[in-house]
Amino acid sequence: MPQVLLIEDHQTVRDGLQLALTRQGHTVVAVATGEQGLERLRTAASDVVVLDLMLPGMDGFEVCRRIRQQGDLPIIMLTARNDDMDVVAGLEAGADDYVVKPVQARVLEARIRAVLRRTGGDSRRPGPERPGLHQHGALTIDRAALVVSKDGAPVSLAPTELRLLLELAHTPGQVLSRQQLLEAVWEHGYLGDSRLVDACVQRLRAKIEDEPSAPVYIQTVRGFGYRFGPL
Repeated sequence: MPQVLLIEDHQTVRDGLQLALTRQGHTVVAVATGEQGLERLRTAASDVVVLDLMLPGMDGFEVCRRIRQQGDLPIIMLTARNDDMDVVAGLEAGADDYVVKPVQARVLEARIRAVLRRTGGDSRRPGPERPGLHQHGALTIDRAALVVSKDGAPVSLAPTELRLLLELAHTPGQVLSRQQLLEAVWEHGYLGDSRLVDACVQRLRAKIEDEPSAPVYIQTVRGFGYRFGPL
């Protein structure tokens, strides 16, 4: 069963989400503070973290950064408002997705299922079109092993970052719209948000580009989307 760590300080919301997710077949550990959540991660494994941003003491942004520093555990953040600044800050801190409060359990469940599919190795499309090792300048992408390296050194990517890179690198030179990337990487249709794509591109550039402000591998095509280079 998928192991979900829920970090939410509001008891009614916490209890309701824990009950709903348990009914959907998840094993849910629910805590009220970021400190408790980090301690839980030190002592027991989880498959995904559902993290409220507005926590007492250590806020969700800092918790997200600390989790991301330790590895690639998927993080879905809960935000009380569909506020651009909160959402972007949370995504830049390393979150993979977000859900706006009041939380609909079915929406959160769908997001958890999607992020677990990405983490579970569904990043590759089957078939002969995407086999083996691919060299793009200093960047090497091993699709079979799901490993990326630059100048021979491994690059640590979160699951969503890896899937985004694989999707873009599948068709070098082809422009993919944000909506196409949302549907392919996050499995979002009308529920999606282009801020997910832009924030993930920013994080990915910081890891694979020599100069993130002058990207070679992930290029912006204004008004359209992104393409993978070098051409």
